[in-house]
Amino acid sequence: MDPSGIGNDCKNEFCIDNLIAARKSLKLSLEKSKTLGLALEKAGPRLEEINQRLPSLEAAVRPIRADKDALVAVGGHINRAVGPAAAVLKVFDAVHGLEKSLLSDPRNDLPGYLSVLKRLEEALKFLGDNCGLAIQWLEDIIEYLEDNRVADGRYLLNMKTYLKGLRELQNDGERVHLDGGLLDAALDKLENEFRRLLMEHSVPLPMSSPPLGEQACIAPSPLPVTVIQKLQAILGRLIANNRLEKCIAIYVEVRSSNVRASLKALDLDYLEISVSEFNDMQSIEGYIGQWGKHLEFAVKHLFEAEFKLCNDVFERIGLDVWMVCFAKIAAQAGILAFLQFGKTITESKKEPIKLLKLLDIFASLNKLRLDFNRLFGGAACIEIQNLTRDLIKRVIDGAAEIFWEIFVQVELQRQSPPPQDGSIPKLVSTITDYCNKLLGDDYRPILTQVLVIHQSWKHKKFQEMILVNEVSKIIKAVDLNLDTWMKAYGDTTLSCLFAMNCHWHLYKDLKGTKVGELMGDSWLKEHVEYKEYYSAVFFKGSWAKLPVHLSREGLIMFSGGRASARDLVKKRLKTFNEAFDEMYRKQSGWVIPERDLREKTCQLIVQTVLPVYRSYMQTYGPLVEQDASSSKYAKYTVQGLEQMLLSLFLPRRERYGSFKGRPTGSKIDNGVDLRRTASAVA
Repeated sequence: MDPSGIGNDCKNEFCIDNLIAARKSLKLSLEKSKTLGLALEKAGPRLEEINQRLPSLEAAVRPIRADKDALVAVGGHINRAVGPAAAVLKVFDAVHGLEKSLLSDPRNDLPGYLSVLKRLEEALKFLGDNCGLAIQWLEDIIEYLEDNRVADGRYLLNMKTYLKGLRELQNDGERVHLDGGLLDAALDKLENEFRRLLMEHSVPLPMSSPPLGEQACIAPSPLPVTVIQKLQAILGRLIANNRLEKCIAIYVEVRSSNVRASLKALDLDYLEISVSEFNDMQSIEGYIGQWGKHLEFAVKHLFEAEFKLCNDVFERIGLDVWMVCFAKIAAQAGILAFLQFGKTITESKKEPIKLLKLLDIFASLNKLRLDFNRLFGGAACIEIQNLTRDLIKRVIDGAAEIFWEIFVQVELQRQSPPPQDGSIPKLVSTITDYCNKLLGDDYRPILTQVLVIHQSWKHKKFQEMILVNEVSKIIKAVDLNLDTWMKAYGDTTLSCLFAMNCHWHLYKDLKGTKVGELMGDSWLKEHVEYKEYYSAVFFKGSWAKLPVHLSREGLIMFSGGRASARDLVKKRLKTFNEAFDEMYRKQSGWVIPERDLREKTCQLIVQTVLPVYRSYMQTYGPLVEQDASSSKYAKYTVQGLEQMLLSLFLPRRERYGSFKGRPTGSKIDNGVDLRRTASAVA
């Protein structure tokens, strides 16, 4: 065997053993590395956990490393901060304990509810006073810990954030942050109870009976004393919590609504009428009378009661408060609408009757003057005062202006034409009636007071006789108008009829009246004399001429032959008929308004015409009754003629058809034949 070969074999075996050993070593190393890797993988989270706990551990051990003096002092700081904070927390717990009671219904136990509410207010006051102190102490201890590095910085940062939030809540002044809104919820319940008490005991005044004018002793029943006491107790707590305005708003809303409900029964829709909605003063004259009664009722009963009640409920607060409350109730309940209606009347067109209505308004306001001054005299009622003063000024100025213009207007009417039918001009009857009212007991003192005030505004002294002198001047102006109007007629007879009418009207209408007393008996007697004079002239110029046409001259029975007598009778009857027809036609459109004068005048006409006509027809009727054309001459029966004459001068509304005579051969209702015979005209 070759030794070199053997040596090579041994060498190769050695190398293989080394490789195997190296493989095992590497495999072992890989397994150890794998095990170490797994161990490291498991140790990672633990190391992270340790890393996270290190700051807290560091903070925990920091006090150990802090200065000894700082560590000793920190205890006192903490004690001083914890004491106020603990007290605050204790009060917070007490506040939460009141929640159930304060969220219940106050009506069940109002005194108990108010007592609990007061405890809440006291607790909140304590919190308000001490929260700041507690926060200040906590801020001081944090500052100390921070300066001496006794606590962890992150912990201190969180504490600073919390305290900053508390400080901001304290500074904004909202108590809701201290009690979670409990106080506001309780106050809301009290407001609701305040409203409930008012509404349950506010009942509109019944208006069904007795009549309005008999209600002098009626006034709304005041609220029961117990209710007023409850309202005052509630007010005390609400005012203490700055809710007075809300209380006033509730009170005004409820009580003004109650007054409006009381007034609704009076049907006051007319208060909303505007100037453009009525044609003349007559169309709303009735409303003005109602206005005075309704205003008096509202002031003396409704507003008087509200005035007293406001004082009773709000008296502890002060005059200003309850007067403001009453002023709002009065304004919202309708007093302004009453005043506005009066203003609307003053803005209407000027006419005579308006003076009387303005005086009615002034009388109503003057009657309530003391009540207005007492109820609405405070500063809170300045709007009502201004409107009232403005209305009074408008009324006085308007009344005085119309009064002084009456004379001027009477003079201006002088140029207008008189009535075509000879009746009394409307101006005459209106002015006489008007002046009587002005001098009557109802209006004279009011008008005098108005003129006194108006003169004083102009710095003029009022003359005692100024009213009667002006009325006398007006009546004399009417007299002058009559003279002028008489001359305006083209027909003298109609002019006399007109004069009869007017002079008799002035006498009859003014006798025994204030104007009649003012003008005197001699003045009245003159008008009677004028009436008699013009009546005589009227008859002489008209109806007295008719009998002449029925003359008997030349008519001796059968003298000169029957035929000639018949012709003469026909001629005279024809002339009479023509004159009568013309006169009746003309005067049938004339009017005598005064019934007594009309009946007397008609009777005089009948007495003047009818006896002559009857006698003439009895005597000479037979001469024409057989004639074929007898109806042309014997045109009227005596009864028909009388009816026609008695129907003269009727006002148009009293006329009822024609009374023209029936032709011969006609029959009246009793069936008697009225042919022209001697017996028929007897």
